[in-house]
Parts: sequence; C-alpha cells; structure tokens
Amino acid sequence: MREIVLDTETTGFKPEEGHRLIEIGCVELHNHVATGKTFHCYVNPERDVPPDAVAVHGLTTEFLSDKPLFNDVVAEFVAFIGDAPLVIHNAAFDMHFLNWELRIAGYPVMPKDRAIDTLLMARQKFPGAPATLDALCKRFGVDNSSRTYHGALLDAQLLAEVYLELRGGRQAGLALASGPATGGPAAIRIDRPYRAPRAHAPSEEELAAHAELLKKLKNPLWAAE
Repeated sequence: MREIVLDTETTGFKPEEGHRLIEIGCVELHNHVATGKTFHCYVNPERDVPPDAVAVHGLTTEFLSDKPLFNDVVAEFVAFIGDAPLVIHNAAFDMHFLNWELRIAGYPVMPKDRAIDTLLMARQKFPGAPATLDALCKRFGVDNSSRTYHGALLDAQLLAEVYLELRGGRQAGLALASGPATGGPAAIRIDRPYRAPRAHAPSEEELAAHAELLKKLKNPLWAAE
C-alpha cells in the first residue's frame, strides 16, 4: 500500500487572510516503510513573510523571492502524490492550505477524508498527553536533534517514523518487502545424502528381544495381549 507523508510551511494561519503556502515536503511509504522517494519544493508566496512566521520556519521573504510559484510546481506535486492517502499531522490545517492553492491553480481539490491525521491518532492513543511532533518524537525515541526550525521535508521524514510507531511499532512494519528480495546474499543450499526409507515392521529377532525384555518388567503397560 502506497502512502504519502506530507508537511507544509506557510506565511500564517489562514489563507482567507491572504496567507500562502511556502514549502511542501513529501515522503513516500510502501507498506508503512519509507522507500527513499521524496518531493520537496519552496514556493514564492508573492507576499512578505511575517517575522513571527520566520521565527518558526526560518524562511524569509528574501530567501523565497527567487523560488518558483505554486503554479510552476503544482503539476509535479500532484503527479508525485497520485491518489495515495496523505499522512499529515494536524491534517485540517495543511489540507485547507493545499486545497486553497489547488483551487487557485485550477486543479481539483482533495477530499478531507483522504488525509490520515496523526494528531488525532496520537490523541486517541495517548489521551491527555502532549501530541506535538516534538513530543511524539521524544515518546518514541525518534531523533529530532536537527530540528532547529520547522521544515516541511524534515518534519515529513520525522512524521514517517512517528506514524510507524503510532501504528504499532517496527514489528508491525516488518513486511519483508512486497516483492522478491534482490541484491542480498544467495540462499543457502544444504545437500544431504539420499537415504532410502527403512521398513517399519519389526523383524522376528526384534520381536523376540522385546518379549525377553517384557519378562524382566513387572506389569509392563505395553505388554502384547
């Protein structure tokens, strides 16, 4: 089963107030295991990035000024995610921004139920406990030491590991690949000499020896009638 773990960064909280998407990061999973295929892009929002947003993700207006517009990357993005389910932390936020941008670009919007919300998964699994991505990384021992700022691709990679743990841990993901293994060591072959099957009926000598043994036992359970 193919899934896409996805994260975004934005200039603010609400596209209705003029805020825009500025970064998209995606990680491909197959049977809940990362395949190594990713999609990542920065997007020019055609507006200033507020200082409070820069403090979160570090993406400044100057840095984004020469990046492509969403219209320039949308086709590649849509092709990468295909029709796979989207694994997102706080899915309502990202889906709202993505659908806003897709609508502006003339693309079909995505249904809300396409998203698997790991925030809801965490709250159901650990009621009352902190459910931020950092808190879940700490809970599951996922190394997030390089996360000085929020970053869409890094956060998607961390979320992919957290998602696996939320689904039951690495034991649940040991699908041993979906196809035959390649590139590994050759299968070990053990050659044993052929032995013809022996007859199981006892010989006259064996029956006589058995009878002598029974004479030495007191009330043997397996005495022949």
